[in-house]
Amino acid sequence: MAETSIGDIFPDMTGPEAPIISGIAHDSSEAMVTLRGIPDRPGRVTAVFNGLAEAGINIDIIVQALAATDPDHAVADISITFPESQLRKVQEFIDTHKDELEYKTADVNTQIGKISLVGVGMKTHSGITARFFQALSDESINVLMISTSEIRISAVVPLEDLTTAVRSVHTAFGLDAQTIEAVVYGGTGR
Repeated sequence: MAETSIGDIFPDMTGPEAPIISGIAHDSSEAMVTLRGIPDRPGRVTAVFNGLAEAGINIDIIVQALAATDPDHAVADISITFPESQLRKVQEFIDTHKDELEYKTADVNTQIGKISLVGVGMKTHSGITARFFQALSDESINVLMISTSEIRISAVVPLEDLTTAVRSVHTAFGLDAQTIEAVVYGGTGR
């Protein structure tokens, strides 16, 4: 089955006059937890996300990376972002279920912000992602996590750099004159 694109659904949104970037959103109300040293075997990630779902946690971004690849001792690190208002529930869950989840350590970071570049057609226009990250790099902003979709690129950055990140990405995409911006004051920013 052929993949349906936004241009298939809205044919007037394609072609040379189609808007690529419609705006930038940012969110300073999220927190991040990283569970380190989870055994890399079927069922471990499921246990984490089933437990978070049962606790009523709204997950925004997920990143999993192998930390050690020795077949007999393969472990992964899993990082998630969620509304900071749910931090107490997340902390209680990970503390209560440490043995069941089998993670070695947990890091919590409340000093994060998320910047998202939003637009139709980003998937079919090369260079958008490069320009987004170049703008952050030019300001020496370290990216902590990345999430993408057909219409959005999001980066988690240190909270102290969020305002600079928004300004630099605005400039990189010529949005300075247009104040097209969606600011999320609460919730998950999705």
